[in-house]
Amino acid sequence: MGFYVNPPADAFKAILRSKTYIDKSGLIAYMNQVLETSRMLTCFSRLRRFGKSFAAKMLAAYYSRGADSRELFEDLEIAGMKDAQFEENLNRHDVLFFDMTSFISMADSINDTIRDLQSDIIHELKETFPNCINENIKSLFKALMQVHAKTGRKFFIIIDEWDALFREAQENEELQKEYIQLLRSMFKSSQTSQVIIGAYMTGILPIKKYGTQSALTDFKEYTMLEPGVLTSFIGFTDEEVRNLCAEYNLEFDSARKWYDGYFPNKTGHIYCPNSIMEAVSNHRFGDYWTKTETYESLKTYIDMNYDGLKDAIVDLLGEKRCRIDTGTFQNDMTSLSGKDDIFTLLVHLGYLAYDMETEEVFIPNEEVRNEFIRAIREGRRPELAKAVRMSDKLLEATLCSDETTVARILEDTHETETMPINYNNEQALRYVVIMAYLSAVDHYLRFEELASGKGYSDILFLPRNTSSKPALLIELKWNKNADKALSQITDKNYAHILRKFNYTGEALLIGINYNAKSKKHTCKIKKI
Repeated sequence: MGFYVNPPADAFKAILRSKTYIDKSGLIAYMNQVLETSRMLTCFSRLRRFGKSFAAKMLAAYYSRGADSRELFEDLEIAGMKDAQFEENLNRHDVLFFDMTSFISMADSINDTIRDLQSDIIHELKETFPNCINENIKSLFKALMQVHAKTGRKFFIIIDEWDALFREAQENEELQKEYIQLLRSMFKSSQTSQVIIGAYMTGILPIKKYGTQSALTDFKEYTMLEPGVLTSFIGFTDEEVRNLCAEYNLEFDSARKWYDGYFPNKTGHIYCPNSIMEAVSNHRFGDYWTKTETYESLKTYIDMNYDGLKDAIVDLLGEKRCRIDTGTFQNDMTSLSGKDDIFTLLVHLGYLAYDMETEEVFIPNEEVRNEFIRAIREGRRPELAKAVRMSDKLLEATLCSDETTVARILEDTHETETMPINYNNEQALRYVVIMAYLSAVDHYLRFEELASGKGYSDILFLPRNTSSKPALLIELKWNKNADKALSQITDKNYAHILRKFNYTGEALLIGINYNAKSKKHTCKIKKI
């Protein structure tokens, strides 16, 4: 039993102590199926705090000869799964487990990371397998080969935060190449299958590409672009979140709005586990995925001056989608040649979601939208910062019932943020209003087309728990008048929707009309 070689199950034991542990042991059944097959190498890339490291610790606890973890697993799903080979592989394999961030933090210099990694692990291998490894050996894979030659033992390899070097040493190409060469020596060698029975790598970025070719072609990758059939094992499912909300008396629809949205296709709804657990713990929805190590990157990429980037970001903030080409992205943070590469990177970082069917990106949820707004406020793009400032003024004018200023700002937004071909499109007005009120996310949750009273309210801004501002009920009209829009809110009792959210505070009823002929906006506001 060691630190890197055949670790104990302590890390997974600590995870199980959580009163809100969600069973993801079904992943083990898949890994057992692919052991010593052509599919034995698996790489998961997901955004920060998505549960991938938890899975790594679970696999280590299950496979490691240095652990006695039967009691940890006997009540989990894997123990009762048919044909899961649970008994055959439980604590039966030699495991090599290391976290790349640890080696980076411990190295005297980041340039020494690969040397220190190999030296430390080889030292522990010599202690675990005495008289098997030559004294002067410096290659990790050669050390593993010598252990196998003397003992016949094979290894299951787990690498957590595999891409840390590509994030921490973005400009150090030599170090990156040294690292890739280490991985290739282990996973792309003619002796790989003789020494290794399986591998699980996790990181934020997919495996580095050189041109169109992956540096480690034998890995089966599950990425934010192509999440695959194992998606439910990394992240929380719709059912899991629904059950947690029921148990802890939280509004499920609000949980979905705050933390869902990453995988809109066949994979189903998948939520960020850390954010959900923080919401459960604090009994309130909020921004829990904030200011991660990737936040500074977000600000940097927003500030880049690529063609079409500013307009696309504005569209995304207005809840439009943007079609992109993901094929040119090299799976690193520096080889960026345009808007498409930036947006593809932001998908992997978790700031955008990707629709595989339409090849479009969009902002997945409220938590991420708030991060975009913060990044723009702190960034160096004056045109984007101006849009946020105008939105701040619009909200202030709305709360003061300044109908003239509200109409003027909406008019300016319509003029600057709507393409001429769509200017007289009915959907353009909804987009304009959403875009104009984009900074309201600091204080409100936004809902659209909610059934209420005798119809559907167009837009509702519901105050967050931390806000003392009134609710905003907005009705939109096209080529009619603002008074009629305001009357419709009252006549059809749209304010009834507030009861659904147990809201008893003040509300502003807001009627907005756009005249396509004059291109003028009018506004009427009433307090209730």
